[in-house]
Amino acid sequence: MTPSSGISAVQNSINTTKENRSIGFEFRGDGMEYFKIWIVNILLTIVTLGIYSAWAKVRNNRYFYSNLYLDSDNFRYLADPITILKGRLIAVAALIGYYIMSLFLPIVAGGLAIALLFAIPYFINQSMAFNHRMSSYKNIQFRFKGSYGQAFMVIYVWPILGILTLGILYPLALLKANEYFVRNSAYGTSKFDFNATYKDYGMIFLTAIGITIAVGLPVALIAYFVPAFSVISSLLYVAVYFAVIIYVVVSFTNVFYASLGLIEHKFEANLTMVATAKVILTNLFLTIITLGLYLPAAKVRMTKYICSCLTMHTSGSLDNFSAAEKENISALGEEFGQVFDFA
Repeated sequence: MTPSSGISAVQNSINTTKENRSIGFEFRGDGMEYFKIWIVNILLTIVTLGIYSAWAKVRNNRYFYSNLYLDSDNFRYLADPITILKGRLIAVAALIGYYIMSLFLPIVAGGLAIALLFAIPYFINQSMAFNHRMSSYKNIQFRFKGSYGQAFMVIYVWPILGILTLGILYPLALLKANEYFVRNSAYGTSKFDFNATYKDYGMIFLTAIGITIAVGLPVALIAYFVPAFSVISSLLYVAVYFAVIIYVVVSFTNVFYASLGLIEHKFEANLTMVATAKVILTNLFLTIITLGLYLPAAKVRMTKYICSCLTMHTSGSLDNFSAAEKENISALGEEFGQVFDFA
């Protein structure tokens, strides 16, 4: 081996090591810092009769985006409050118009309500497109481009099939919703992929049902035959259902990120039931004893925890993405979603 070839091999090894890494997400926000933003937003929104809510939304999102880091670079939220305010005013005006029409022309209002049900998939697509378009990392914006048919299936058809099959197809409904969201999303021109299966989701549901039956049934039988045990059994029921909920949330989150991909880059989440339960119970306790004033810090605490459990396994440099062509996506779809309470 010549000296030059040896140096080249070392350089290639260094480059490979540098580009194939496991990078953790990090949230650097602070509870007290966000509390100041949160309380000012509430007060100004009240004083301005809701007009400031557009600025409040942008301030909140910019705080959380700017404090979310990956590989020493933070995310950014790019939306303009004026754009959001315009969309929100139009949406509110439409809501008021619908309310007035429902008082004087109920038949027409009923027809509009039906039309709105069919319009919801369109507005959800627009809402997601706007939110993605206003999010960026390394000066490259995200994209979302879902079809009306896909959104209609995810919002109506799959959930209804889940109900009609007594929950058997509900894991499939959730899987289809995640596929719709991920596979229509892109970072610049690079599309995300999602490779979870019905089995992955179904096993989580079956395990949750099994835990509930295995623990809940004995407790119910003991409470039935020993009435004095009823108080303790109620507490055990709460503990069991809380544990099952935590299991489902943790499992679905871990499966979601394990199934997520961006070209050759992969993701991983390692949430645990104990740590997740600890964060939730701590947040709940502190929020109650502070009469809700701990809510901002609770949100920061939960965000910090989730981000600390997320890892991106890179295969190549993160600087090799190309920015997608610019699109002018209106905020109206998102604001309709908020006003009519379906997004």
